[in-house]
Amino acid sequence: MEEQSGPKRPALIVVDMINTYDHEDAELLLPSVEKVVPVIAGLIGRAREADVPVIYANDNFGRWRSHHGELVETALSRPHANLIEPIRPDDESLFVMKARHSVFYETPLAYLLWSLGVGHVVLTGQVTEQCVLYSALDAHIRHLDVTIPKDAVASIHPHLASAALEMMELNMGARITTAEETDFGEGAS
Repeated sequence: MEEQSGPKRPALIVVDMINTYDHEDAELLLPSVEKVVPVIAGLIGRAREADVPVIYANDNFGRWRSHHGELVETALSRPHANLIEPIRPDDESLFVMKARHSVFYETPLAYLLWSLGVGHVVLTGQVTEQCVLYSALDAHIRHLDVTIPKDAVASIHPHLASAALEMMELNMGARITTAEETDFGEGAS
C-alpha cells in the first residue's frame, strides 16, 4: 500500500446513532446521548457544507431484512425520536449496516472509503467504550487517520470512556479533539 503524503480526504462516520433506545443499558446511555446529539448535528452540518462524505454505520436491530430507511422510521416512531431527528440522514448520506461492534467488521466500509478516496475518518456516535473504540482500532490497522471529537461520542460508563479515549490516542495514534477543533477539509490531516 502506497503511503499518502499531505492532507487526507476526511469522512464523518456516525456510529449507531439511529437507535430505538429500548435495550438493556439505554437508561445509562441516554444522558450522554442527549449531550452529544447537538454536537453531532453540528458536525454533520459542517461536513455537508464542506462536501465531506457523511456515512452512517448502524446496527440493524437484529432484522436482517431491514434497510436503512426502515431503521430510521422505526427509531423516529419510538419515544426518543427527539434524539434521531437532529441527526437524521439526508438523501446524500451513505449508510452501512453492521452486525457487530466495529463499523468495519463484515461490512463494505473499507471499500467504500477507498472508493471515495478517504484516508481520514472522524468517528462520532455511540458507545465510546465499545463500538467507537473497536472501530478506531480497525481504522488504525487499515492505515486510516482517526479523529475522535470527545464531545461527539456518547458513553455508558464515563470512566471506561475516558480510558478508551486514552487508549485510542496512545495505542492507535488517534487525534482526540473537540468537535469545534475538528477540521473538515481546510487542510484536514
